[in-house]
Amino acid sequence: MMPITHAHISTDEDLGRRVLARARVIAPCLTSLEPASEDGKTAIAILKGVVAELPAPGEARLRSLSRNGTSVSMAAIASAFEGDAEVSLRSLCASSGRGGLPVGSFPTGSPLGRLWPEGEYS
Repeated sequence: MMPITHAHISTDEDLGRRVLARARVIAPCLTSLEPASEDGKTAIAILKGVVAELPAPGEARLRSLSRNGTSVSMAAIASAFEGDAEVSLRSLCASSGRGGLPVGSFPTGSPLGRLWPEGEYS
């Protein structure tokens, strides 16, 4: 089994590793997805989209520029993963069968019911 690697996401190794590391926090199941599977291909497409939306260092982050006052203002980027990419990656983990809620049947009564009657008290 070969997991999704930085090479699947970006030609820039450092950028690919950073995006993949953050993606694994959002969707831990990425380590178990095969790149050739449908979910793996979807995850790679989402991550490539995240990389494509990242502004390049320098002029792409420039918000304002002043000429005589020699002032430059850069845009702050909080996260590369905005709402849609984050939700999409989480949905891949939900479809792989890793749920968060317990599954099973639970008894209606408890052993303490013999000592103290259960029910509403007024």
